Parts: sequence; structure tokens; C-alpha cells
Amino acid sequence: MSADDAPEAAREIRNVRIEDEMEQSYIDYAMSVIVGRALPSARDGLKPVQRRILYAMHDMGVSSNAGHRKSSNIVGETMGNYHPHGDQSIYDALARMAQDFSLRYPLVDGQGNFGSVDGDPPAAMRYTEARMAPMAEEMLADIGEDTVDFVANYDDRLTEPEVLPAKVPNLLLNGASGIAVGMSTNIPPHNLREVVDATIHLIDNPECEVSDLIVGPDGEGFVKGPDFPTGANIVGRQGIYDAYTSGRGKLRVRAEMDTEERDRGGDRIVVTELPYQENKARRIERIAEDVNEGKIEGISDIRDESDRDGVRVVIDLKRGANTEVVRNKLLESHLERTFSVLSLALVDGQPRVLNLKELLSEYVEHRREVVRRRSQYRLDEAEDRAHILEGRLKALENAEAVVDLIRNSEDRDAARAGLREEFDMSEAQSEHIVRMQLGSLTSMETAEIESEYADVQATIERLEEILGDDDELMGVIKDELRAMREEYGDDRRTSIIEDTGSVTREDLIPEEDMVVVLTEDDYIKRMPIAEFDPQHRGGKGIIGVRPKEGDRVSTVFQANSHDYLMVFTSAGQVYRLKVYEIPEMSRTARGTNVVNVIDLDADEEVTAVVDVDDVEDEEGYLAMATRGGYVKRTELAAFENVHSGGIIATKLEDGDRLVDVEVTDGTQDLVVGTRKGMTIRFDETEARSMGRSARGVNGIKLDEGDEVAGLVATSEGDGLDLLTVTRNGYGKRTPLSEYRQQSRYGKGLIDIKTNERNGEAISLSAVTADDGLVLMSESGQIMRTTVDEVSRQGRNTMGVRMMSLDEGDWVAGVDVVPGGADDTDDDTDDTDDDGE
Repeated sequence: MSADDAPEAAREIRNVRIEDEMEQSYIDYAMSVIVGRALPSARDGLKPVQRRILYAMHDMGVSSNAGHRKSSNIVGETMGNYHPHGDQSIYDALARMAQDFSLRYPLVDGQGNFGSVDGDPPAAMRYTEARMAPMAEEMLADIGEDTVDFVANYDDRLTEPEVLPAKVPNLLLNGASGIAVGMSTNIPPHNLREVVDATIHLIDNPECEVSDLIVGPDGEGFVKGPDFPTGANIVGRQGIYDAYTSGRGKLRVRAEMDTEERDRGGDRIVVTELPYQENKARRIERIAEDVNEGKIEGISDIRDESDRDGVRVVIDLKRGANTEVVRNKLLESHLERTFSVLSLALVDGQPRVLNLKELLSEYVEHRREVVRRRSQYRLDEAEDRAHILEGRLKALENAEAVVDLIRNSEDRDAARAGLREEFDMSEAQSEHIVRMQLGSLTSMETAEIESEYADVQATIERLEEILGDDDELMGVIKDELRAMREEYGDDRRTSIIEDTGSVTREDLIPEEDMVVVLTEDDYIKRMPIAEFDPQHRGGKGIIGVRPKEGDRVSTVFQANSHDYLMVFTSAGQVYRLKVYEIPEMSRTARGTNVVNVIDLDADEEVTAVVDVDDVEDEEGYLAMATRGGYVKRTELAAFENVHSGGIIATKLEDGDRLVDVEVTDGTQDLVVGTRKGMTIRFDETEARSMGRSARGVNGIKLDEGDEVAGLVATSEGDGLDLLTVTRNGYGKRTPLSEYRQQSRYGKGLIDIKTNERNGEAISLSAVTADDGLVLMSESGQIMRTTVDEVSRQGRNTMGVRMMSLDEGDWVAGVDVVPGGADDTDDDTDDTDDDGE
């Protein structure tokens, strides 16, 4: 074939750089995806596929009060007439518009399986049925009144709306998500009442700022934040403020959880609301995986008890598990997620990131145009009807002449011409009169026409008023918005909670005074101190722990649940611990093995606990005493970085062990007491400051078979007493001023008689009369009393009974609660002083 015979299009050959062609083709493709598929319009908030589905249903008459139609039928109509991009993408969009967990106000009323929050896909389209939801009809309302422009469909056979009239700001109500080429959008859903109120405020105050539309800390404003169909909680307001002012922001969305008590003991955590777009089944599966892998401890079972009434995921905790710690771990790992807001939408065919005011302004401008065009359409119709009615009224006034003229005319054309000439009628009027039935000339019909004419005239006046006055037109928009608020408005589902920073265990645990108990076999637990009522001295107390057979209580101390503790062991190690990390258990529980809380070696025992909050900010020293009589001081700064595996606190001789630790300020005296009742007091500077790995210096000369029982730090003028408690439950307090200062490494003075009645001294404390006491026996009895219950005595005395013990039981530990004296229980029997 010659060049002359080639088609005209083939005769033109152009040389094009391939990179230029690729660039232009890619831009064309990108814009096609951006405008034609992925991004919603800022006016009606719909993507093209969603708009076409709703318009196809409108065409088919599948309204909210009609019967459901097979989804495959709707998809076929949409694909064949408007959206030639594959049936699966259309059905996916249809199914999402029917999901009440995806859309805040669903636009499709589905019948059948349209998926679930567990990630289950919808049933095949041949099995499901659908029709428009009432809200969708509001989106299409007045579409036949020239309210929006129509464009040709893909094959020019039909026309489709460029945008829907949209009686509500759907882009904010239902949100949108989509990924285009090089850009994406992610707009969260909102509450209709709040958005309508904000829109009305913007109409009344066009110059308002974005901040005027947002509910602030003072409660002023309209939009509190996104309102997800699945509820849950938004943590903090900063992300909301960023999203509304700039169009971009990050929201922390947290599940709603409650704690319940189990019938068999222990707690359960019940999740009733999940973050938006969270796959419930997958989340439960991942929690279970973390439990199996040991990443989350304390969970015994997970069950999904959800039904049609809502979500209910039950997480049973093991007995003794710290509920707050498990709850916090779940929040950190699974039940809190970030929702990234990007308010990108099409404005005049161009993608733009919009703030809250701009989003509402685009909608208001759209509704202004819709109401203006609708009013003009209705005015034109009303004027046409008024014109016809005016012709009928003329005909009624001249009924006999009109009848004669029509009867004497050769044909309809002649009759119409005669009416126009004789009665000055228009073509439309004459046509209507010629076609009018003779029965319309009755007097009753005349009254009806006159009434209708008056109504039409009133309608014309109102429509002209709306079109001639912008305030009236905007008033119509506001009235329609208020009607939508009354019809479809509901309460918020998503709560806004204050942001207290990153979720930590401490944030979720209330401050509470606790009693911590340790046993010789390394079991540990904590209990609220409020469970133990104060008693007079000599009382027996109540059960505080039930050690296993052969085990005995070794240590007891009181601390706040948020206190930071330095835990010292017999091996000279120190560990860091928060009180709330110790499992809270009932009084009769044995406790959990201490290795679950502190990484102790097999032969280590806790012998001293120092409550030092924020050690890094403290100045001073830690004074330590060993069983063999060694004393040393180390600066607190040396203990700034105590890790979970512990660090060395002091070096020990073979067979020696650390027995007590005190915090000093560098100017105090140290009092060392022994089990046989001896004490020595010396200036703390006599034990020079040393490093952590040093052994220390001799503090007291011990008689054969004697050991150090405790250490006290005191100052002249403190007005303190030395409280000494013995193994058999006796004790006394003596003014510290009676213990004269000596040089270290002396034998000291007699403090208390340690005869057969008293037994060995086990505890020394510096106290005031206002302090409280917690005593615990080796068998697990705990008694609270007050220092002023113990009378003052001199040195070298017997003391009084402090705690009544069963045969074979002994005092295991004593802890002083500074300023913790409470009124004692008057019903508790006082006990004889036994030789006071």
C-alpha cells in the first residue's frame, strides 16, 4: 500500500522523546486516578464509584421504602451504565456503604452478610441484597430540579450527575479514605449534630476562625473531634487541633476497657469498644500470640463474647496478676493505635488539603448553588403554572364566549388562534384551554383555581425573595440543616480523654499506701494497708499472708504504690523496684516468687529496703551495716543507674551479709544495734565515704555469737526515740539522747535486756510519738499500732509486750510509718505489760 493510500492519521509521524511521552502519559494517568477514582469531592464527599452506585439505585427506584434488590443487579446496572471498572470494585464500595462499623451514617441498607469487624469479607453479591438508606435519599434529594450539572457517561449514551445535591456535609459525617497516585486521603467520620451546628455558625459568621468551630478546653465551640462508628476514645486534643487547623494530624485512638471481678478470684479486663477500622479477630489473635511468647504476662484466657449488641472481648487474668500492669501492656501493644488525618479532597477538580473551615465552606458554597438553582427551577415552574392559571381564569370569566369560539372553529388550530386573538392569550394558554374539559367550567372548579392561583403567587413571591436576598437563601440552607439534625442526629460515640503523655503503668495505678511482705523462700506480695485496722499494743493482729509449710516471713515494710525503692539483699546487691510492680494479692495469698519481680540469685534474700524517690535528685549518702559489724557510707549519686539485674552495693567478707541500710545527709550520727541488745553511737564521718565495691570499716565490736541487728541514722536535737523490738514481741523506746556519742568500733552500751522472755533484738528504728508501726510475725500475722502506745523507758530495761504471738511464732519484721499514727481500735483488748 502506498503512502497515498494510508489512513490520514497514519500519514502524520512525529518524533517524541520517550521520557517526555512517559512523563505526560504518567501525569494523565495520575490525574485520571485522582479525579476519577480515588479522591472524594469536597462538595458531596463521595468518590465517583459511590456517587454512581447511589445514582444507579435512584434510577432503578431502589429507595429506602422499596424492596431490597439483589446486589448483583445493582452492581450490574452501575457497571453497565456508569462505572466500567470491574464489578468487584463496585461491590466493595457498595458493601462498605452498608457497613455500620465503617460509615458513621450508612448510605446503603444491606440485607445479608456485608462483612464484620473481624475482617470477614461480604458474601458474594449474588447472595446479598440492598437498597438506599434514608440518608442516601437525602444526598439525592431534589436532583431532578436542575440542582447539579450532569455530564455524559463513559459511552455517551446516558448522563450522570457531576456531584449530588447532598443535604448534609457527607465528607465530614462519613469521612473518606483513598490512595491515588502520589497522594492519599484519610478523613475521619464526625457527629452530625456537631457538624451541622458548626456549619450554621459558619453561615452566620463567615469571618470566624477555625478555632471558633472547635470545642476548646473551656467547652466553647461546636466540633469536639471525630466521632467513630465503633466508639472508643481519642487521647488528647492536640492531634484534633492540628487536623482541624492544618488538615493534617495524628490522633491516638484507645479502646474502651472495664475491669470486672471474677467469681473464682482475680480480675478480668473487658474490652467493649475498639479503635476505628481495627480487625477484632486479628487483634485477639495477636494478643494471644504475645501471651504465648511471654511478652504479656498474667493472662490466663481470652474470649470473644461479642454479639449483635456490641463488642465484648473478655481477658481473664491469673490470680495475683497486676491488673493495671496487664492493662497498660495491652494499651501499649494492642489496644491503642494512631489514626493519621489527611483532609485531601477535590475542589474544582484539583486535589487540596483543607482545614475544618475550608471543608465546611466548600459544602456551604455547594449548597448555596444547589438551593439557588432549585429555587430558580421552582420559580420557573411556578411562573409557568401561574401563567396557565391566568389563562384558565380568563376562560372562566368569558366561559360562554370561549365555548362558542371553540365550537364554531373548524379545528383545534383555528380555536387556538381565535383564543389568542380574541382574548389575548399566549400559545401555552390557548393550548391548555383547548384541551380543557367542559366540566372544568363549574363554579367549584373556579374556586379551586382561584385558590391554587393565590398559592402559586405566594410561592412565586417567596422564591423571588430567596433568590433576591442572600440572607433568605442562607436561611433556607440553615432550616434544612436543622431539619436534618432533628431527623438523623444522635449522641457521640467517641469520647475525648485528656492526654497525660505516653501510657505508662504508673498512669493507670492509683496512689495507695501498701504493705509489702517477703518470706524466706522468696515469695513477695503487696496489700493495701487500709485492710489492717490499727490496734492497741499487745494485740495479735490479723492474717497478712499464709506462707507455705516450712516457709517464714522475713521482711515487712510499708510504702506508697508509686514509691521508688532500692532493694538491698544479703549478698550486698541493690535492685531498683517500683512498688506497683509487686503483684497485689489478698491477705491470705502466699504471694508470687520474687524472681518474677527482682532478678535475685538462688541464695539471696532481701534484707533492707530504702524508699528514695528520684535518687538522681537527692544529695546524701547510703549508710550500710553488715551482720559482722562493718559499716560504710557511699554517695547516693553512685546508685543513679540501678538496672533490673542489680548492681553491687557493698563488698562482703566470706560468711558476712548486709543487714540494714539508712539514708544520711553527711552530718548525722549512726547507731548500730546488735541482737544481744548492745548499741553504739558515733559520728557518721568516722566511716568515710567509699565506693560501691568497698567493704567498709569496723563499726562495733561484737561479743562472741553476737550479730548486728539494725542501723539508725539520727541527729542531735531531733527529739527522736530509739525503738527496739525483740523476737518474742516485746519492745521499748528510749530517748536517743541517752545514747552518748562514742568512737566507732567500741563495744557500746546496753540497750535492751535480751533474756528468755524477750528473745534477741531484731529491729532498731528512730521514731516519734506521731509515727505508726507495722509488725509482722513469721507465721504471717500483721498488726498495726502506734508509737505512742509504747511507753518511754530507759536503757537496759525489759520493755513491754508489743504483739501477742502464738507458741512457736516470732516477730519477723517491723516497719515505721512516719507520721502514720491513726486512732487505734478501741475494741482491741490491751495486754499486760509483762514486767514493764
